[in-house]
Amino acid sequence: MTQSTTTRGQAAPTEGGRPARTGRAEAVRFAATHTLPVLVRDLVGPRPQPRPGAGSGRPRWPAATLRALRARHGGAPLLLRGPTGPTLVLLDPQDLPRFHEAPASELATCPPDKCRAPGAAPETGPPAHHEDRDDLRARRREVDEIVLASGSPVHPSCGPFLAVIADEAGRLGAASHPLGLARARHAVTRAARRMVLGDTAAGDEELAGWLDRLDAGGERRAPRRNRAAESLHEKAGARIARYAAAAEPYTLVGRARRHPDPDGTLDPIGQALHWLRALDAVPATLLRTLLLLAAHPAEQDAASAEARSGDAAKGELPRLRACVQETLRLYPVVPDLVRVTRTETEWRGVRHPAGTPVLLPALFHQRDPEHVPAADVFVPGRWASPGSREDLRMAPFGHGAGRCPGDRLGLLVVAAFCAELLRGHRVRDGRPALDPVGPLPSALDPRRIRLTITRR
Repeated sequence: MTQSTTTRGQAAPTEGGRPARTGRAEAVRFAATHTLPVLVRDLVGPRPQPRPGAGSGRPRWPAATLRALRARHGGAPLLLRGPTGPTLVLLDPQDLPRFHEAPASELATCPPDKCRAPGAAPETGPPAHHEDRDDLRARRREVDEIVLASGSPVHPSCGPFLAVIADEAGRLGAASHPLGLARARHAVTRAARRMVLGDTAAGDEELAGWLDRLDAGGERRAPRRNRAAESLHEKAGARIARYAAAAEPYTLVGRARRHPDPDGTLDPIGQALHWLRALDAVPATLLRTLLLLAAHPAEQDAASAEARSGDAAKGELPRLRACVQETLRLYPVVPDLVRVTRTETEWRGVRHPAGTPVLLPALFHQRDPEHVPAADVFVPGRWASPGSREDLRMAPFGHGAGRCPGDRLGLLVVAAFCAELLRGHRVRDGRPALDPVGPLPSALDPRRIRLTITRR
């Protein structure tokens, strides 16, 4: 199926039906800093999200350069040719609806291999058709949406989850030395194992080590490494299955256990691995949110008051959730989104063959001063505006079929950790130091963040 963006009220086709192209030097530089890392992550990387700190120091094209490219080519999608082939790059906000709303028959959210767990053996037998893969992906997403309660403002397991977070967060405020990524990650991963697998998994550092090794060994090209990853995946799967069999009903695997799976295709162990990895993005976002609150004392005081209110026990925390969303706007876990065309597809009058990667630099759009007010400033209040969650310029969790079904649960976890710390403590002397009124830096490496936590 082909579809012209002109039918959606977008800009006119490019002149002569030819794609806008960058020069060779521009293409090479963009491929090195944007296209290749994204495609490698989505084609061979096992994680749905990068590990906290990974890639945070990667050099990227300055936003001003991307804006200049957009102006030079009249906002037309840019076709860049690189080592992996041509990639279509979307720099104009007018293309956002098409990217997020296109059906899977037109733009695939991920390649087929991404459905396979890290270290899992390749599928055998004849290759599956698009329809078969789409059906399996849709069924697994349905389980995700039910287990993660994607349509509920507050997760049904909110009470037990808040108790787990309160228990683990207490260790963060008790220490006398500054809070950094190692301690934050230790507390969050313990909480994640308890929420996904149950309390008995809290201290299983061996399982955590196995998952880290699987993540680090995501490359599938070396047979020896692949066999080792398969063995490690089997061990991790067996350990997770043991926890899942005895998990409390409120845990994610406990909720998944109640979902019917008559033909055994839903892979609950793989789902549990996926949820654990998704929650592994929390520590970096937690540290960045606290650092921004340390630089904005008025916002921190308001968040602290909310944390001490009666509504905090219900997990609502609208102000703190807005702070987390604003942090993710400024420092998204996934700064670039990628889709792949399923069929020959038309963009602004130019046809592109099936298999063309389409890259959306989400961070660029979320901090674009030409279209986003106060783009480089921490303004949590913008998320209180009606419709802010559906604003296509802001995609910390994606939109449409590609939206993360765990977005509300992720916000709850980060906001609840913040609330536990701010209820009786103040965050100050954040490092690196941030200007509360000036433009914020384009990147914040969580490995370098240090926070002083003091009693109120």
